[in-house]
Amino acid sequence: MQQVPYGSVDRDKPLIRVSFTRLAVITVCLPLLGLIACVVLAMLYHYNDATYTHCQVANYLPSISAAISLTPERYIWRFSIGLHSAPRFLVAAAYLSFYRGRVWRLKEQLLSGFTFLLALCENVGLLLLTYVSSTETYSVHKSGFILFIGSSLVHMMCTCKLWSTISKYSPNAEEMKSYRLKSRLFLFNLFFCLLAAYFYRRHNTYCETGIYTSFALCEYLVVLSNMAFHMTAYWDFGGSEAPPWSAEEEKNEELNVALCMLGPLFPEGTARQFPHHKEVKPTSCQATTPSSHI
Repeated sequence: MQQVPYGSVDRDKPLIRVSFTRLAVITVCLPLLGLIACVVLAMLYHYNDATYTHCQVANYLPSISAAISLTPERYIWRFSIGLHSAPRFLVAAAYLSFYRGRVWRLKEQLLSGFTFLLALCENVGLLLLTYVSSTETYSVHKSGFILFIGSSLVHMMCTCKLWSTISKYSPNAEEMKSYRLKSRLFLFNLFFCLLAAYFYRRHNTYCETGIYTSFALCEYLVVLSNMAFHMTAYWDFGGSEAPPWSAEEEKNEELNVALCMLGPLFPEGTARQFPHHKEVKPTSCQATTPSSHI
């Protein structure tokens, strides 16, 4: 094994580099493929069990909770979510680092921390409703579902608020595209969440034929729009590598900000005096200095 002196720059270099866009696609595709497989298998092999409710009226689509509580569907879903959850925690940490580098006011700094906690709660809720099915312990499954939906909606809202601040001072076309997509997906998700709640309450109250099918369809759209919302990380991090906060890049970013803020006090080419540092471009200073927020 090669010996590296303590404090050497080589110690800060990551051993494995993965495209963040590729990681984002894989992270979203895991639950998407798992959900499709569970619903298709439930309809093909467990149709009566998957569409049955206490009202005993005709329904034509299984709810997600019903589809993932059967066998072998539950094992497919748990496997996909198990692989999906670890990158989700990494993405949440990446967003926290990203926001801390793009907003400076205390209110936005606190909001970024709160958004990070909401992302963790959303992922924990997803894990809880996944590994405790509705046929095992319904109360725990229901609590996980409420935690997932509630934290997901508030997380989307806080994310849109942060991006509305970022987009005011960002000339980046991809970031503007990401902000517009986030806003539309949040409104889409909120609308179908409310519609799903309406159909669920109506089904339990009146036991009408097909109403639970409408609830299941709205539930699919809520989950798919949630996946699409998280997929916007594809535009947020572009071609960066995962994890996008390695020690060397963090040092460069801190020095970039310092040179941008104190640029007039130093002659041109000052950054060349710092070994292993990539000198910033003038456009980067315009996009990152706090003076652009005044």
